[in-house]
Amino acid sequence: MAELMGDWKRTHMCGTLNKDHINKEVTLMGWAHRRRDLGGLIFIDLRDRTGIVQVVFDEKNCGEFFKKAETVRSEYVIAVKGTIVKRDPETVNPKIATGEIEVSAKQLKVLSASATPPFSIEDNTNVSEFVRLKYRYLDLRRPEMQRNIILRHKIVKTVRDFLDSKGFYEIETPMLTRSTPEGARDYLVPSRVNPGRFYALPQSPQLFKQLLMLSGYDRYFQITRCFRDEDLRADRQPEFTQIDIEMSFVDVEDVISLNEMLLADIFKKTLDVDIPLPFPRLTYREAMERYGSDKPDTRFGLEIKDVSDIVSGCDFKVFATAIEKGGSVRGINAKECAVKFSRREIDSLVDFVKNYDAKGLAWIAVEEEGLKSPITKFFTQEQMDLILERLQAETGDLLLFVADNDDVVFHALGQLRLELARRLDLIDSNKYNFLWVTEFPLLEFDDEEKRFVAVHHPFTSPMDEDIELLDTDPGRARAKAYDVVLNGVELGSGSIRIHAAELQEKMLDVLGFSHEEAWQRFGFLLEAFKYGTPPHGGFAYGLDRLVMLILGRDTIRDVIAFPKMQNASDPLTGAPSEVEAKQLRELHIRVDI
Repeated sequence: MAELMGDWKRTHMCGTLNKDHINKEVTLMGWAHRRRDLGGLIFIDLRDRTGIVQVVFDEKNCGEFFKKAETVRSEYVIAVKGTIVKRDPETVNPKIATGEIEVSAKQLKVLSASATPPFSIEDNTNVSEFVRLKYRYLDLRRPEMQRNIILRHKIVKTVRDFLDSKGFYEIETPMLTRSTPEGARDYLVPSRVNPGRFYALPQSPQLFKQLLMLSGYDRYFQITRCFRDEDLRADRQPEFTQIDIEMSFVDVEDVISLNEMLLADIFKKTLDVDIPLPFPRLTYREAMERYGSDKPDTRFGLEIKDVSDIVSGCDFKVFATAIEKGGSVRGINAKECAVKFSRREIDSLVDFVKNYDAKGLAWIAVEEEGLKSPITKFFTQEQMDLILERLQAETGDLLLFVADNDDVVFHALGQLRLELARRLDLIDSNKYNFLWVTEFPLLEFDDEEKRFVAVHHPFTSPMDEDIELLDTDPGRARAKAYDVVLNGVELGSGSIRIHAAELQEKMLDVLGFSHEEAWQRFGFLLEAFKYGTPPHGGFAYGLDRLVMLILGRDTIRDVIAFPKMQNASDPLTGAPSEVEAKQLRELHIRVDI
């Protein structure tokens, strides 16, 4: 039967004890991690969130409490009174922080018994993720999960302290707001008191933080929950945490500078890693042309080279046709892979790029005895020499080419570049390579909807020199937008916002909104712009993704206390679930499935 704590008070945490505490009387509380019975001696490894300490129950000294110790099993919650003593030299455990000492127990209380857990409460446990999430409260007891959640707390505290020191105010914005669908799908919440009407859970606090700038608060931040009803991946959840920042009277340089200092502070205070400033920068176009991605991993080379000017009009029909249709021919030099890769491995790369809409992959192996390839016969000697020079080819190299429209070429070669880095073990997991990607396209054309859509969001300002393109050639307009990328993953994104009502209305017009539709959906913002709006811009990080990258985890589910599965379900609570008919009637909702 479980005992009450009574007047027992915990004096120390398990993992904080060391040889400086020898001869001290302590009261410890936690979980029985492991129990070993050696007859007259019982050893219990006692665990709390700070670590493990060994507790020794000696039958000669413990009396009735020894018998109680015999009943303890894994994950029982116990309280122990005893004395810290030095371990015998032959029993010292250098693998744990408390390995030089142990607790000589005098008294014991069993505060709570435990059923046998469905998996071991230890690191690297071999159990399915479904089981881990179903019993998440047990999974969160594991030391590696506790380290993850504790580091997340430290990152959040660092962010708050840093932004406070820079004059930012933390201000909360609504969780129940208006649906303004332009991007991911909203999660909708029916209103009982307004039948047939719905709130939306915020995808971000975007409009409210802009209104706060108009309200005169100058510097705002919030660590807030956001919601997007979209297909999940390893780094996405239906609900996620965002570090949201907005500033008035700033330009791109101000926002970038502040965020570089913030990231440097986070890495120094949580990992004791010095991040060199400033970060390198690439325009969107440069990033795509060199790496085939707007979030390039720069920890390795394998840069993409354009050979379109060299092979234009060549006899190789695949290349010539792609260029005639307005596309391009680009290639990667896989250094020394003519030697390292068999023909079968080269064929596997051909199959690989087909997954990314490429029709094929041309290749040239640079060997000691000459060039080996099914396509070299289509080029003149001069063309071949220029190709080798452009790709800086040397003996042993394997040159790989894709020809198509630019979207396909960039996507296929960008993914091929990453695949080659994995196969060749070129990625240094100990590196933190930051960079900014700037000058994104403002708009992209949606073939299904037959209209332009915003690449970031409809409130992003075009670059000053591109404003006139909104009237003549909207697809060429660049945005005052910027992403920070870490090791090939987008950490955060931001922009300078439109602050003039006329330009905002023009932007909504280009996006296909009529004057009436624009005012129906965004009228509260357009109305507010009439009353003196400062130039402003901001930034937002995915906190979950940031913690995941700092910890080197593969999924954000490992850094969120209670995440969802990839189908947005929760094995722990059974959400989403059916609700009672009475609740639906109160909301004036009928389910039709």
